[in-house]
Amino acid sequence: MTKNNWWRDAVIYQIYPRSFADTDGDGHGDLPGVIERLPYLVELGVDAIWLSPFYLSPMADGGYDVADYHVVDPIFGETADAHRLVERAHELGLRIIVDLVPNHTSAEHEWFRAAVAAGPGSTERERYHFLDGEGDGSLPPNNWHSVFGGSAWTRLTAPDGTPEQWYLHLFDESQPDLNWANPETRALFEGILRHWLDADVDGFRIDVAHGLVKAPGLPDEGAVNPELLGMQMGPAWDQDGVHEIYRAWHRVLESYGGDRILVAEAWVPASRIANYVRPDEMQQAFNFEFLECAWDAEEYRRVITSSLAATNQVGAPTTWVLSNHDVLRHRSRYGRADTSNRQGIGADDPQPDNELGLARATAATLMMLALPGSAYLYQGEELGLPEHTTLPDELRQDPTWWRSEHTEVGRDGCRVPMPWEADAPGLGFSPTGRTWLPQPESYRALAADQQVGVPGSTWTMYADALRLRRELGLGRGDLEWLELGEGVVAFRCAGVAVVTNVSAPSVALPEGEVLLASGHVEGGALPTNMTAWLRVS
Repeated sequence: MTKNNWWRDAVIYQIYPRSFADTDGDGHGDLPGVIERLPYLVELGVDAIWLSPFYLSPMADGGYDVADYHVVDPIFGETADAHRLVERAHELGLRIIVDLVPNHTSAEHEWFRAAVAAGPGSTERERYHFLDGEGDGSLPPNNWHSVFGGSAWTRLTAPDGTPEQWYLHLFDESQPDLNWANPETRALFEGILRHWLDADVDGFRIDVAHGLVKAPGLPDEGAVNPELLGMQMGPAWDQDGVHEIYRAWHRVLESYGGDRILVAEAWVPASRIANYVRPDEMQQAFNFEFLECAWDAEEYRRVITSSLAATNQVGAPTTWVLSNHDVLRHRSRYGRADTSNRQGIGADDPQPDNELGLARATAATLMMLALPGSAYLYQGEELGLPEHTTLPDELRQDPTWWRSEHTEVGRDGCRVPMPWEADAPGLGFSPTGRTWLPQPESYRALAADQQVGVPGSTWTMYADALRLRRELGLGRGDLEWLELGEGVVAFRCAGVAVVTNVSAPSVALPEGEVLLASGHVEGGALPTNMTAWLRVS
């Protein structure tokens, strides 16, 4: 594929392979299942696919604990299936982005096992962060916390039972952090990049892109600015040294040609995210400030304005997103009292109003898809799937559940297998009806076979929006704000007026042809919790 900067306005669909489609009946999605469902994605109208990890893994964290970056885990099929998937996607005009997990490996990775066996002071331990403890060695080396709860340090025990050194893990104890000051680490990942580039992938989504480099000396964490809650700040995060790594990776991708991309998962403010998408680094970086916006018109205008200004300064697009495998699905998020709260919901928690949530979610989606830049969709949002908020606790698999001592339910609720057929066992996810997590009954009416091509369905709205977005060039347009009153987000882009009524009782629409709306528009008035696109001069 030739270089055309396709990524500047691409709509990319995230697949969580374990929950997308199962072909062998074991209840776990697999790569052959993804291959079978590629025509569905072509019909929907996306430009590319991002696959969450499918590498060899103990699955302590859903595959984000990688034991071997070069092969496919048997749960997902064979390594040859990954090559078949890339080939078939390209035949259908879809590009493929794969996940890269460079902040940490699995504790089962050969490097970590060798480091544990080699002992303190060994070259093998220099590939990770091994340190003696504080005081008499019984206290962690610093006060850093795991994202999943608890300390970011675990102490080893020697074979004879003697307490040993501590190792750093910003996530689960089964995910030791790599030491990116070590040249061996850099060489390992350059080899991994080349391995998958040789397999003709179109790019990499970089997990924890802001976490690879730690502050020298690993100083204690200080207080976090309350205004930045949700963003990961401090000596473990967003150190300037990460950019040298990404400049080197940029050169690797450039050597392959074909307009390949790097995508940053970096939970940092918009003012810092622009650093990751400078011309010699990555091409995209998820806009998590937009994802975390409350359902509030003023907040949306502020974040959209600041985001576009930040990325425009470095000549990069803004990359919009509303849901992914780590956060509460946005239908359910918009149906709860705190619409910016992205944490999971359990059966004992206040339940969201999913009808209200769907109205707001589809309105937010139409607003997002009309903004200049690129956008990501998470599997199932085109069906209007809510979070599974009543998942039995005994079935939870997210390490957050255990590490938080059962105070946070974690992310399992947004990872429930896809519903394909309303009347099939397992809603068509698996030929045996098995599903690694149970599907809620509400998914039956939302199954793909109940929505594809059906007028008025959520799927059809998404498909229409993606078609119009491409035809009208919305992703490459320029945004001009419109003033239509308090509680309204309104702008013009590529000859289209986009109006989202967040909280006003009703909004008089500008003169023009209504091209698409997230609900029924009558008499030129847009009700609350709705978005409309209008062709204007």
